[in-house]
Amino acid sequence: MRAGQATVSAVLKGLDFLTKQQRDWKVTAARSSIHRFFYQMVLPYLSIYTIALGATGTQLGIVNSVGMVAAALLSPFTGWLIDRIGTKRIYLVGIGLLAISFLTYGVARSWPIIIIAMLAYWVGFTTSMNSCSVICSNSLAREDRVTAMSCCETLALGLMGMAGPMLGALLVTTFGGLNVSGIRPLFFIGLVGTVASFVFLFTQLSDRRWGVPGRSRPNLLRDLSQVFRQGQNLKRFLVIHAITFLPLGMVIPFTQVFAREVKGADQFILGAMVTGFALTPFLLGIPLGRLADRIGRKKVLYLIAPLFWASNLILIWAPSPLFLVVAGVLQGFLNMNLVVTGAMNFELVPPEQMGRWIGVSRCFRMLLAALTAYLAGVIWDTIGPQYLFLIMVGLDIIIRVPLLIGMPETLGLRIKIEQ
Repeated sequence: MRAGQATVSAVLKGLDFLTKQQRDWKVTAARSSIHRFFYQMVLPYLSIYTIALGATGTQLGIVNSVGMVAAALLSPFTGWLIDRIGTKRIYLVGIGLLAISFLTYGVARSWPIIIIAMLAYWVGFTTSMNSCSVICSNSLAREDRVTAMSCCETLALGLMGMAGPMLGALLVTTFGGLNVSGIRPLFFIGLVGTVASFVFLFTQLSDRRWGVPGRSRPNLLRDLSQVFRQGQNLKRFLVIHAITFLPLGMVIPFTQVFAREVKGADQFILGAMVTGFALTPFLLGIPLGRLADRIGRKKVLYLIAPLFWASNLILIWAPSPLFLVVAGVLQGFLNMNLVVTGAMNFELVPPEQMGRWIGVSRCFRMLLAALTAYLAGVIWDTIGPQYLFLIMVGLDIIIRVPLLIGMPETLGLRIKIEQ
């Protein structure tokens, strides 16, 4: 009886917490959930599909690198535009590019076409996420930020992230298995979902902006350099955030291929791994987010770092499919790393500079991720697949964690704005 009352009380508190948040944040959180459902549906098969179209491991790395580089170079410009003209129009452009990506994947008949698809994906994803991040950072109170971001991740990457791979595995089986013809229909389904999210955002999101375009004439370089007047912590944090982001280019694209080619996983194990990846933020995202809002961002990052290291080691060692799923579950702590680090990122600059700072930080980390994505493909083909995961763990231990120790805690940080 008491357990039931406690559950009801927790649900009511959660609903009250969500209700008090601003409408634009709730709209973009819902949009993120729609996108995540369809992306998680195809995620287990992206690299397998590309290799089935004739790509090698090195070429798979090139596919990811080209898109990341283009998105990185455009990111400061789109962030600057957000500060100047607002988020909505830039957000819609990004979603439009995601729709083009799904369409291009669906019609591809050879692996070089996937370069275009991945280019559209990374530019679209980065552009839409720059807009999403500005809305998230400026719509949430500091003491609620990680909790609210974790709520978004719980719904988007948790609930939708588990449902998407399950549906994907059933559809792949229905359409013919782990081959080009069995995977291709998923991209057209993703296209329909992306168009629906475009319509939703177009009709529901406001035109609110946080920048102050009337103060001076537009000057891209001057406006970008102004951001770094906030102090040396920004430069240190660029490196921290970049290494936190590295697994998206160095580990995630190769995890499913490793499980398939080295460990012999079938489509159901691959789907279970991605479902496990989503299960972690679904179950632990909100509690860890609340903890980060109470005790600080850095302490939570120290707590979860070893769990992500363990995911890579278990993936390499896995003697059975069960351990592959366990590796997928532990790999889900990467998302909490990204959420908590993302909250720190939002707390280092004032709202009117948020678009530019997010653009610059995303540019830096994506350029580094693009370089390592290419190197990962070379390592896969020439040295050995397992070394990708070992190197990632080493970079985290040797570089990211020591730099994080030297950062101030941002939960109570007050920014001195220099004009």
